[in-house]
Formats: sequence, structure tokens, C-alpha cells
Amino acid sequence: MRRAIIRGGLEALYVTGLHRLLQPLVGGVGAILTLHHVRPPREDAFQPNRLLEVTPVFFERLLALLKRARVDVISLDEMHRRFIDGDYRRRFVCLTFDDGYKDVKRWAYPLLKQYEMPFALFIATSFPDRLGELWWLALEAAIARNARVGLLMNGKERFFDCATVRQKRAVYDAIYGYLRSLASEDELRRTVRDLCARCGLDLTAFCRDLCMDWREIADIAADPLCTIGTHTVNHKMLRKVADEAAVRAEMDMSRAVLEAALGFRPQHLAYPVGDASSAGPREFRIAAELGFKTAVTTRPGVLFRAHRNHLTALPRISVNGDYQRPRYAKVLMSGAATALWNGLRRVNVQ
Repeated sequence: MRRAIIRGGLEALYVTGLHRLLQPLVGGVGAILTLHHVRPPREDAFQPNRLLEVTPVFFERLLALLKRARVDVISLDEMHRRFIDGDYRRRFVCLTFDDGYKDVKRWAYPLLKQYEMPFALFIATSFPDRLGELWWLALEAAIARNARVGLLMNGKERFFDCATVRQKRAVYDAIYGYLRSLASEDELRRTVRDLCARCGLDLTAFCRDLCMDWREIADIAADPLCTIGTHTVNHKMLRKVADEAAVRAEMDMSRAVLEAALGFRPQHLAYPVGDASSAGPREFRIAAELGFKTAVTTRPGVLFRAHRNHLTALPRISVNGDYQRPRYAKVLMSGAATALWNGLRRVNVQ
């Protein structure tokens, strides 16, 4: 239902042309696009994380759209310069990829080179170290591979039947919602580890199978089109980490690890998950204190001149796998949809 409502809203803005009429008022100075996976579509009927992946065909259409549009596709360093210098003569777009998946190198990178477009990769350093926990993918796999799953919820054993696709979707939504509601990131991780142990899943195998290793990251980082940023060490929702020193260490240690591995010090940060429940004023302050040029959230929105004063709390536009149509990309980059979503508020840093 939610997807249908969003799709209907995007269609209405496009068909009426309202997005073009609103753009001069709500389009701002540019936008940062965020992607995760770029790979051919899977045939599985149960794909709760499909929103995190787009096809190479759609991705090329997106790049072609950007090539035709009257915008500059620029690096994060150039975006930072434009903010600092007050250079807003042309609207811009930045392309960013979170997590560092192998499919980005295989499917997206050749297209980015073909279209000569700069991009950024945000790396959680535990992923190439093969120690990370892609818990949302493990949850999908546990439900996909079993007709019944059990885990501890609020200290009690709970069991869920998930034999059919409809049941699997309902169970995923219920468990995912419960996990995201937990006050502690550590409690979330313990719950997922318990689920994986019950289902015979190797939680760290998802990193090995899906994420680039250090050699692959170094290869792509050598291209001048590529900017490497940090995504913390362990991909934790930082706002749920009580100890401020631990939050600071997640940001700073990941930057140090990347510098040791690649020979340069990353200047840009992406907060894991990145919504309001995952990054807030404390995290924005710490990122600024650590000297990051910019830090990006996943709060929906385009960029306005006022973001010059909040460069460690920048919004992004999600290129969502549930809405793979160029017309939707046009509406989102116009700023019209996110302006309505945000109640016309331009800057949100709370």
C-alpha cells in the first residue's frame, strides 16, 4: 500500500508537469543520489531488500538522463568546493554507492567510465575485512530458506510460520520492524546472530560473497573518477550507540583503516542506515569535529544553499529499486516530491 501511494504521487507529479513548475522553488542547488546494488534482476518472489538494488539497464538509463539534463555530475570534493565558494551557477548531482558491493564494480563501474561520471563509494571497513554483519540480508535469507523460524523477542521465544511468499513478507516485516525498534544496536546484532545460529547461516559469509575485498577496492579507488569515503567500521546505527567515544571511534578508525589500506585519508562520510533514527545532532557534531568535509544521511531531500552551514548533515535522494523509471528520477531530482514529504522544510538536522 505504501509503495502504491508513493508511486501514485510520483506519477501525479510527472503527468501533471507539476514537478517542472515547482523546481525553481524547491529544486535547490543540487542533489546527492544514493545507490547500493546494481545487478541483473533476481527471479525470487520474496525480495524484501529489492529496494536496495537497481538493474544495469535502469542504471544506464539514469546516466543517460543525467547526461542530457542541464546539470553537472560532480565529485563530492567539487560539491564541497561549490558550497564553500558559494558557486551555485549550475545545479549539480553527485552519485554515491553505500557498502561497497562487488556488483557495483562489475555492473555500474563500466557504465560510469563509459559516461565519464564521477562517483563515490562509502566503505564499511569490516566488510572487506570479512568481519561485517549484513544483518538485513541474513534476515532475508533465514526467512527465504525456511518454512518456520524462531528467535528471542523481548526475552521470549517466538516462532513464525513462513512457508508461503505472503507469510514470508509478513514475517520479514514483523521481525525487521522489531529489530529496528530496539534501543540498542548490540541487542539487534545478538538477536540476528541467534537467528542465524538456529537456521545454520554463516552471518559473515554475506560479506565474503557480496562485498569487494581490499584488492578490488584499491583497483577502483585508483580511478580519478572514484572518491572513497568511509561508512564506519561496523555499519552500526550510530544514534543507537550510547557511548559517544564508541561513535567517534567508528568514524575515525574506519578512516584510519582506509588510509592504511589505500594510501590516502578519506574526507567524506556516510552514516550507516542514515535515517533520523540512525544519525542525529550528536553524530553530525562528531563528524564535523573529526574534520570530515561532508557527511551524508539518507534523509530524503535535495540540497539548498543553507546546507553550507550543515555539511555533515546532508540529505540524499534514494534511487530505489521499487521505482525504476526515469520519470520518477526526474521528479525526485526536481525536489518536488521531497519538498512535499518534508512539509516544505529545506533543512532538517534534528
